[in-house]
Amino acid sequence: MDTLLDGVRVLDLGIWRPVPYATQLLAEMGADVLKVEPPGGDPMRVFPQLFDILNAAKRSIVVDLKQPEGRAEVLCLAADADAMLEGFRPGVADRLGVGFDDVRAVNDAIVYCSISGYGASGPWAQVPGHDLNYQALSGVLTPKGGSPVPASIPVGDLGAGMTAAMAVVAGVFRARASGEGERIDIGIADVLATWTGAIGALVPRGSPQPMNGMPGYGIYRTADGGIVSLGVLAEDHFWVALCQALGLDDLCSVDVVERVRRKDELDAEVSKAIAQLTEETVLERLERYDVPVAPVLTREQMLEHQHFRHRGTVIADERSPGSPALGHPARYQVHPARELGPVPELDDTATGDWLPR
Repeated sequence: MDTLLDGVRVLDLGIWRPVPYATQLLAEMGADVLKVEPPGGDPMRVFPQLFDILNAAKRSIVVDLKQPEGRAEVLCLAADADAMLEGFRPGVADRLGVGFDDVRAVNDAIVYCSISGYGASGPWAQVPGHDLNYQALSGVLTPKGGSPVPASIPVGDLGAGMTAAMAVVAGVFRARASGEGERIDIGIADVLATWTGAIGALVPRGSPQPMNGMPGYGIYRTADGGIVSLGVLAEDHFWVALCQALGLDDLCSVDVVERVRRKDELDAEVSKAIAQLTEETVLERLERYDVPVAPVLTREQMLEHQHFRHRGTVIADERSPGSPALGHPARYQVHPARELGPVPELDDTATGDWLPR
């Protein structure tokens, strides 16, 4: 199948999640990804279901980078690669002899991407961490103060992986055109900090106080124990539609400035109205009035939802009949992402066994 990244060769020196997620996205777009694993394999192999999600359609080779022959093997592979991604703590790849300067010496056009917790430089560069730590430092846990609320999925690992995939594709595009490689340094905390943003409390024009949430924006419980999310922010037309759908016609004329001032009072009215209806009724009525609404689903419910099935986001896992799998997150009309391939066994390809260009 003709894909967007046909002929692009990627070396994956990552373990756990961030780098493997980045290279999985590249593999789904057609890149030939060779996973370079340490003796004993990626530690994520002890969690086979998660490992499979992050490493389908790749190939594997075991290399001991602590041995001179292992370093030579990786540099030989890098000489014919378009990109190389690693997730060591800053400085470790250099000490192993496979840092950017080492690789650039054998391939001027290499796109070399490093993902680390806090980036390759700065006061925190050598501080160890995991997703929760990066969320904490970047303001994700408590962007407005108050009690910290950890994300329920590893947003740092996944966000950094997706950022790396984007940056690598841009680097390869440039390198193919100019012959000039690139050094990409991605700090997971940096990615999250850009998501937290630089702007604090928003103050609507004409209001003396900042927005502390909006009535009609949040999580609400229905009469039958269901949970729905509403996404009404500053748009007057959504607020009017919400009030009409819930029989709160006397509140339709309340403008955004007044809604900010009366947030708690108005939100209590919305909550009370929703609490008198079943989840099915709330969803049907609000969808009919074109109000931003969605049910709050569990993972299992999401996997069965008709929208994701229709989109191809949730697909059948050919490797495990009857089980669901997740497809590539983007859609390409001309060069679609390739279907999930087999998950590599440890060291299932010979050294230097690149596919012909």
